[in-house]
Order: sequence, then C-alpha cells, then structure tokens
Amino acid sequence: MTTFRISEAAALLGVSSDTVRRWVDAGRLRADRDEHGHRQVDGADLAAFARAQVETVDGGRSSARNRFRGIVTEVVRDAVMAQVEIAAGPFRVVSLMSRQAADELGLEAGVVAVAVIKSTNVVVEIPGHERVVSSL
Repeated sequence: MTTFRISEAAALLGVSSDTVRRWVDAGRLRADRDEHGHRQVDGADLAAFARAQVETVDGGRSSARNRFRGIVTEVVRDAVMAQVEIAAGPFRVVSLMSRQAADELGLEAGVVAVAVIKSTNVVVEIPGHERVVSSL
C-alpha cells in the first residue's frame, strides 16, 4: 500500500501542506497517523480525491482532458509564428501558434492562461526508475 505524508500529498496536488491539513481536518480527505504520529494519506484515497478535484474544475465542453492553468512567462514572436511558454505549477508548457492567434489572445508575460492538450502519445515515467512505459 502506497502512502504519502501531508507534504508529499500537497506537492502532488499542487497546494500547500496547510491546505491539505485543512482538507483532512474538514473530513474532505482521509488521513491516518503512522507509528510516529505523523499524518499520512493512502495513495488510492489521494488518487480519488485528486480525480474529484479535477472533475469539479469548469473546463467547458471539450474532448481534451489535459488542462494546465498557469502564467505566461515568455512570448517570442516573429513575422508569422509565436512561441508561448507557460509555467503551470512546477511544469513548463510550450506552445507554437500563429502570431495572429497570440496577438488576438493578448498573450504576454504575466497573463493567466490555460494550456489545453490533446495527445495520442503519452509517455509515463515512474520517478527513480529507468524503465519507461509508453502508451501508443
């Protein structure tokens, strides 16, 4: 059984440890105490909670399921194309689009944006392991 300390659960959910503690105290997320009295969250419970959190985010109607809300950190434009970089939590998302699209969206450093990604090839890695499993 995989368990996570409060700080680990917070990092996975992209929130502070205090937020996770409040969720536990409010009964929204179950946590048990280990032999040292530290709170820990069961991996399956954390996964179910994370899924419920994602399902409550209003993303509109779309077939794309991968959404990363973040802040635009850089926009590089040339005559035809623009490269837009978004920091979404600890993740860096880079998009290439027409300059016209970037201009119409008003994309500049400091603007809040959502990167919506639909992909047919997703690579899955397990941290600390060298073996990579890929879905095709």
